[in-house]
Amino acid sequence: MSATFRLSPASEGRPFYLAVIAGLACAFLIGKALPSTIDAVSTIIEPLCANSVTGSQDVVEPISSHALPNVAGKRVSIVRVFYGPGGFTPPHRHAGSVTAYITKGEIRSQLAGGPVETFGVGQSFFEPPGSTHMVSANASVTEPAELIAVFVADEGAQLTTLVK
Repeated sequence: MSATFRLSPASEGRPFYLAVIAGLACAFLIGKALPSTIDAVSTIIEPLCANSVTGSQDVVEPISSHALPNVAGKRVSIVRVFYGPGGFTPPHRHAGSVTAYITKGEIRSQLAGGPVETFGVGQSFFEPPGSTHMVSANASVTEPAELIAVFVADEGAQLTTLVK
């Protein structure tokens, strides 16, 4: 099956071709600008997150970070933590307060002095300032898990510090 398109006067095809060229130019510009925008956001957030997740499939991905205009000197930062099967983070502390929301799989968590708890999709847990997070791990050795962590901490604070 073949199709032939023919426009009788030469000028009838120009608006179509100009629209195609303009669309391609816009797509090219957006494609060029998007990575630098994402890199700029990552550059701001990445130093705040210690590379505290272990394993090749375990990743901390900065999502956003904003100064709180109504709370001088404080910043809210949001990160996504991916744990591969069996993935974990060694014992650590966070600057400020942290609320974690599980978006995939199950996460085992324990704060110093507390029990080990398992949280599933749609559940959340809170870490008060200064607490030591003894266990933060994927509860499964076969499936991945992830959580979204929301930090409220001092401006410029390192969000995660490993406990030695």
